[in-house]
Amino acid sequence: MKTATITSQSINHNTVKVDDYVVSYFDAGTSTIPIIFIHGFPFDKTSWNDQLEFFAKSFRVITMDIRGFGQSSAGTKEASIDLYADDFIHFLDALQIDKAIVCGLSMGGYIVLNAVNKYPNRFEALILANTQCLADSPAAKVKRIDTINKIKQHGLTDFANGFIKNAFFEDTVIEQKKMVEQTKQVILSTSTETVIAGLKALAGRSETCSTLSNINIPTLIISGKNDLVINPIESEYLNTSIKKSTIGLIDKAGHLSNLEQAFTFNHQVLNFLKERVGSKKL
Repeated sequence: MKTATITSQSINHNTVKVDDYVVSYFDAGTSTIPIIFIHGFPFDKTSWNDQLEFFAKSFRVITMDIRGFGQSSAGTKEASIDLYADDFIHFLDALQIDKAIVCGLSMGGYIVLNAVNKYPNRFEALILANTQCLADSPAAKVKRIDTINKIKQHGLTDFANGFIKNAFFEDTVIEQKKMVEQTKQVILSTSTETVIAGLKALAGRSETCSTLSNINIPTLIISGKNDLVINPIESEYLNTSIKKSTIGLIDKAGHLSNLEQAFTFNHQVLNFLKERVGSKKL
């Protein structure tokens, strides 16, 4: 592994055509096997900026916008977790990446679990952050439909305010006001069409709990101890169900643990890479 100073000038902002849309992504650093971060709903690749800067000193790091989010175009196909997973594999193909270490947070984790089930040979290791293997319950689906209707009627402001309130640990909202506001602005800058498409994709996703025993690569599971969106119990279930997994719970972090406690998050990932993946592969 190398050590270098990463600046904004050394982070490449690229685009690549994948299937029916254009992917926007950041690419920095070098290593044999890249680490790729997939953001949660309803955010974009900038939610990984702390990780990009930290890990690109020693590894090749890629952060990407899911179709419709951030600066990626929406394409013409109906959004679904299945489609997002296929998009990711096509993205690897477009960049000529045979295998990657992949980190997905929340919806990003749903995408990773879907993709590793269908394309296991494309993954060297997994990092599953603040995510779960369950599908939406009937009640959760009804709630998402209600949210969609409210967005159609009133726009994104109320949705963004409510999402931020639930996503962050209460101390984070007080102590990291600038970051919290920036995160809210990312939601507000997303088109209503993309947010609605994402909500429909979340509501329609299939469970992946029945496939967890098939995962046979090093896996790190991370959760904020104060996550109100996905109960940390779900992370513990992932840990007991995936053979080669380890778990890290982060104090004073809610649903966005990589933003709220970036130092702890980064070092949990770094230790995992050193101990479970091994520098020779990187």
